[in-house]
Amino acid sequence: MLNRRRFLSSSAAAISLPLAASGRSQPAAEAQSLPEPIAALKDRQAEAIPITLAERQQRTERARVLMHQHHLSAICITGGTSLTYFTGIHWGQSERLFAWVLPATGAPFIVCPVFEESRVRERLTTAPDGDRTRIYPWNEDEDHYALAANALSQSGITTGSLGLDERVQFVFANRLGQALPAIQITSAIPVISGCRTIKSNAELALMQLANNITLSVYQAVYQSL
Repeated sequence: MLNRRRFLSSSAAAISLPLAASGRSQPAAEAQSLPEPIAALKDRQAEAIPITLAERQQRTERARVLMHQHHLSAICITGGTSLTYFTGIHWGQSERLFAWVLPATGAPFIVCPVFEESRVRERLTTAPDGDRTRIYPWNEDEDHYALAANALSQSGITTGSLGLDERVQFVFANRLGQALPAIQITSAIPVISGCRTIKSNAELALMQLANNITLSVYQAVYQSL
């Protein structure tokens, strides 16, 4: 008879699988205590083929095509999945401004806290035009929104429209608007979603693998109840 306690116990055993997949060895007693279907699950991370730098370059080129179609001079992305999509950089949201800006023409640039500069440089190896990406670091006593405006100016953008990713916090969007009175702040959704909603074969393969792994875990838990 299935009850809540047995279900939670089996689910907890399934949750322990990422530790095994990460390469950590489980104690023999713990491995023996797992139900057979769960113990039989294999580490499949070697089947995941990472997105290549060349594919990310194609994404930025596609973004620029859409930027011209929607009359955007540049797009601005802070931390989150869109940043990872275009650059391969994993960066969470913060109360401090971190922004990756892709102009419609020319190299990208990054505005970030000065204490993050070295970490940013380490991660640019995964980003398209990483060797050409300029970094504008700011100190706590500096106006980083004015720095962002200066960076846009140096990229040749003094008028036009700046599209913001939907995850950009309001405080950043508001302060950028104040620092850029001659530039219209608008949504970058037509560009970013226009890229992300069309999946490449490599993305589809990763999504299918994730679905297959998830299904195998559900099946193993079900068989262990």
